[in-house]
Amino acid sequence: MKPFRFGVIVRSGGSRAEWVDQARKVEDLGYSSLTVPDHLAEMLAPMPALVSAAAATKSIRIGTTVLNNDFRHPVLVAREAATVDLLTDGRLELGLGAGYVKAEYEQAGLRFDPGGARVERLAEAAVIVKRLLAGEQVTFIGQHYRVTEHKIHPLPVQQPHPPILIGGNGPQLLTLAATEADIVGLTGITFRRGGTEPDLSGWKARGVDDRVKLVRDAAGDRYERLELNALVQRVIVTDDRRKAAEELTRGWTQLSAEEILQSPYALVGTVDQLVEDLQARRARWGMSYVVTHGPYVDALARVVARLAGK
Repeated sequence: MKPFRFGVIVRSGGSRAEWVDQARKVEDLGYSSLTVPDHLAEMLAPMPALVSAAAATKSIRIGTTVLNNDFRHPVLVAREAATVDLLTDGRLELGLGAGYVKAEYEQAGLRFDPGGARVERLAEAAVIVKRLLAGEQVTFIGQHYRVTEHKIHPLPVQQPHPPILIGGNGPQLLTLAATEADIVGLTGITFRRGGTEPDLSGWKARGVDDRVKLVRDAAGDRYERLELNALVQRVIVTDDRRKAAEELTRGWTQLSAEEILQSPYALVGTVDQLVEDLQARRARWGMSYVVTHGPYVDALARVVARLAGK
């Protein structure tokens, strides 16, 4: 089993000082990574935010959770990623995703294709990005992208490339992650109807079993080298975990309280119970890289102090 590490997704800051304070706090609390999402909403643009966070900290890794592939051509993704990795002394984790919020595509004047086509595009982009980051002169002719004799400068510090995370819940996307990524991001959520209707059936323990088996089978010999990442949507430290889980069912009507408590995408209970839950989930599913959202950075910190690196 891989040692535990923990990350925080931080969306925004009202000033440079506020952003720097958040980054330093995440590092001081023992988290391994600070990552930034990528939506056309009230949040910082990922790449400049990461460079700023790295400049304000000493060693915490910085990353994207996750870049929407359709917002940027893979040549530009590779160039920006290499530059960020260079300017942060090799601290970048590059998270890539297929995009799912139809409204953002409409705002930007982009066509919102069916999920299968978006994942196919991401699959081509991942190959291009990895080859460019490795220093190759790339010629690529695919269904979605065409690159001719291109080589990027500078190259990243991390070779052959910074760790690449591909995250999601659907079988096609997780198969891609298993075959191309270094970190498989498991979210348990499938967003339907252009991102407006979350399907939480993948949160249930049986559904997690199925997805981890899919990743294992698709990865083959490379499975043991993969790091499995779980995106935890709620961290609630409480002496009455049953009551807290029942309250969560008001918003997560597709799940029972017991299903929430068994899911790797929520942490509810005392600190001792959270520690035991994470250890059990790692033993069952191999999930060693735990990421949550900024509002829960303090709630998870005592667990981080107990488990990080172990």
